[in-house]
Amino acid sequence: MTPFGAKLRALRQARGMTLAEMAGALQVSSAYLSALEHGRRGRPSPGLVHQVNEHFGLIWDDAEEVARLARLSHPRVVLNTAGLSPVATELANRLAERIRFLPDSSLAALLRLVETQDAGSGSST
Repeated sequence: MTPFGAKLRALRQARGMTLAEMAGALQVSSAYLSALEHGRRGRPSPGLVHQVNEHFGLIWDDAEEVARLARLSHPRVVLNTAGLSPVATELANRLAERIRFLPDSSLAALLRLVETQDAGSGSST
């Protein structure tokens, strides 16, 4: 499941909507919406993100959070480590091999580390 898929499902369930009801409201197929929720489809288009925000009446920080999650929801990530250190290349390869076996607590710790570095460099996602 992607971050956007998890958020979309949470929004839908909080409103008591079925997948078919939401698909109809957004004018997409139930199969597409299900694939988004389960992470079998890539990140949604900005247009669909806008539709979701409008449908649920999300504004300001909530709408930006949905857009941020959509940007971070490509289920097949490619890392280019050309020009980086050998350690960076090894980390990318080992992470690719092992990510499915890491517990959520370890993944959350890695994510916090990356976010701490982002905050220190002024980078945003």
